[in-house]
Amino acid sequence: MEVDERKYVFVCGLHRSGTSVLGRNVARFEDCTGFKNTGATEDEGQFLQDIYPVAAKLGGPGRFGFDARAHRTEKSDLLTPKNMRRLHESWHAHWDSSKRICIEKTPANILMTRFLQKAFPNSYFVVIRRHPVAVSIATQRFWRINRMALHRLLYHWLHCHDVFAEDRPHLKRVYELTYEDYVGNPPRYHSEIAAFIGTHVRQELEGGHLRNVVHPASQKVSQVWEKGLEEVSSVHNEKYLKQWSKLLETPPWKGYYRYIGRKYEKRFNQYGYSLLESLDNPDKPMKRVDRMLGPVYCSGANAYTLAWRLAAQAKRRLTFSNAAVGKSAGLRNKHGAEARMEA
Repeated sequence: MEVDERKYVFVCGLHRSGTSVLGRNVARFEDCTGFKNTGATEDEGQFLQDIYPVAAKLGGPGRFGFDARAHRTEKSDLLTPKNMRRLHESWHAHWDSSKRICIEKTPANILMTRFLQKAFPNSYFVVIRRHPVAVSIATQRFWRINRMALHRLLYHWLHCHDVFAEDRPHLKRVYELTYEDYVGNPPRYHSEIAAFIGTHVRQELEGGHLRNVVHPASQKVSQVWEKGLEEVSSVHNEKYLKQWSKLLETPPWKGYYRYIGRKYEKRFNQYGYSLLESLDNPDKPMKRVDRMLGPVYCSGANAYTLAWRLAAQAKRRLTFSNAAVGKSAGLRNKHGAEARMEA
């Protein structure tokens, strides 16, 4: 099959938005192929190429969007004929050449849709959006080594989705959905996405074998079925929203959480989300004293998370250092034993 006859489907959405499970499920559709068993984190395409920097080099989850280099368009200097050819070759080395529809999933795709459309003209974009509270709290939990204050994570959510909203009119083929709708009715959205990219959902939902998936942050390996579609649930979303509701009501930091909630509420309303729906008076204007104390709260949160990051990074360096010393001592003992045996 000629490369030009293929379709390229890019799954986009911020970290912890459901891109991984959605991307793997779409790759299980008829005549579709995705990356698997690559050894890279979540089998993401960003790690299988050397044309553009990976998100970790731009600050990582919850931060990468603030780096101007993360937003790539068809005007990017990286889009030379040589680089586009190399990008195709890098990814096609991992796609099944017998399949017609190629799936790639990387969270940072949300800021490089126009870049990818230029590099892969026959491209389709599936963009998933999840409640900002769930995304932000989950990001804090999973990437502790790079922990950010919650108000910065919420602002990062807004920034990235605002940039995508500006890029969207430039895209030819886009399908958007929310994580909340997806977990509520997976069959419906699988069918709609399959129709959007020109295929259908395979009927064999069980069988096959297990394959490994390397998770971000922890780098732990879990296994997923090769053929069967993965189940999704609203349990995790509910957990994070309950945690947020508790933060809004619990001293001594509830002033901080209510401040950022009222500060960003209208902007999140534009995307169909609310930060204050659990309050009895969500429309209550922010008090003057809260407006004054709000920046102080945020500065305190920034200082706290900075101290957390420094401590976590120091601990990791110490762990690596001890591991290196232990390995070196082990090698010395081994060589010493071998020398004694030869003697």
